[in-house]
Amino acid sequence: MEPRSRESTDLLSSNQKREANGNLGNTQKSDPPDGGFKAYAVMIGSFLTNGLLFGVINSYSVIYTELVKELKIANVPNPESRASLVGALTMGTTFLLSPVSGVLTGLMGLRLTAVVGGTIATAGLLITSFVVDHINALSFTYGIMYGIGASFAYTPSLAVLGHYFKKYLGFVNGVVTIGSSIFTIFMPIIMDVMIKNYGLPWMFRLLALFTCGIAFCGLLFNTNSLTTAEKPIRENKNISSLMKSIFCVDIWKNKKYRLWATFLPIALFGYFVPYVHIKSFIQERFQEVSNKNLPLQCIAITSGIGRLVFGYLADKPGIDRIFLQQISFYVIGGLTIILPFVQSFPFLVVISLGVGLFDGAFISLIGPIAFEIVGGAYAAQAIGCLFGLAAFPLSIGPAVAGYLYSLNESYTLPFVLAGISPIVGATSMFLIRLHRNTNQESEVNINGHLPLQSVDVENSPYPAGRK
Repeated sequence: MEPRSRESTDLLSSNQKREANGNLGNTQKSDPPDGGFKAYAVMIGSFLTNGLLFGVINSYSVIYTELVKELKIANVPNPESRASLVGALTMGTTFLLSPVSGVLTGLMGLRLTAVVGGTIATAGLLITSFVVDHINALSFTYGIMYGIGASFAYTPSLAVLGHYFKKYLGFVNGVVTIGSSIFTIFMPIIMDVMIKNYGLPWMFRLLALFTCGIAFCGLLFNTNSLTTAEKPIRENKNISSLMKSIFCVDIWKNKKYRLWATFLPIALFGYFVPYVHIKSFIQERFQEVSNKNLPLQCIAITSGIGRLVFGYLADKPGIDRIFLQQISFYVIGGLTIILPFVQSFPFLVVISLGVGLFDGAFISLIGPIAFEIVGGAYAAQAIGCLFGLAAFPLSIGPAVAGYLYSLNESYTLPFVLAGISPIVGATSMFLIRLHRNTNQESEVNINGHLPLQSVDVENSPYPAGRK
């Protein structure tokens, strides 16, 4: 292994605070072990956390169709929009509070933040099981409360990986994020069976039981053993300086991060629309089909494959991870636009397979790109801030699609608009490449860490000449 140079993008000078298990203090951080029992235990814990959280969130179309039926019976206006908003709130809250989750990792540590998140998510689902007949209550217990728990658990599950893996960080991110794909394959089946045989209340109670596992997985996210802690710094009593350290204002001094965090949310406006509405679309277009969950399961299967493949590619020298993410958005956008014009169910399955493959590419690259741009010390808050910015488009997209559908009883316009946003976002990301070329920066990536010569001198928070 080549000697490791100091990461220019860690946004920390030699006399600034370091992070140990998400806590601020003066520590000496060793290289990630890239293996061993603890590292693989953390990887499995992160895998299960991603699977349990997004297996539920991605399968919301099963709940959505049931809620729409109930709302129509109750003569609630705009039932499609109201029902889709509940699920969209879950995804939106998960991302909206990610900056808060990032801050909590700095105050409480990665482990405690994840445990608290799993506990809140479990409580949210359990309470939801008692209020399934009240759409406004569902919006809070499932849409917001579960989203809060998911947010607090999800960000640490990604950020902890960079503390245990360096050489294979991209591939490990692929393995971890494949959890949501695997769980999304069988979760709709379990939810369907529970709803048909026991009703929505017991379905949510079973999901609450599954979600208890997230808190136990969070107990594995301990990074104290990876650092040699020294006496914490006590002399800095300036509240303003402390808050700036906690909230990581330095990440916004990096132009690459600012551009990436601005354009990615644009691409995500239509991202969650197919997950919410695809089962309803199939019921309308292909009523004779018995397995209406098949396209969603196909998305999950190839998404898992995509996470492994593109996670592996992300570790290769010279690979432009952001460009790979752009390609994924172009394909997802194009296939989503085609979706409402499909008249053949087998062709719909093929499109779903394509969407899933490149959905996996987009997701598996989030963590490695964050580590590449800002370094390991601030990756948790960089991911958190990114997800926070993405919360609004993720929340509003499915609700807007449901409203547009209720106007003319057609999914053509909702799906076309949902497909345009990823294309616009991906095209805007070329400004990041223009910025790179302008500054003649070296973009050779060393497994999530940039070599010293890649310093963005103009935008670096370090004073000139500091090493």
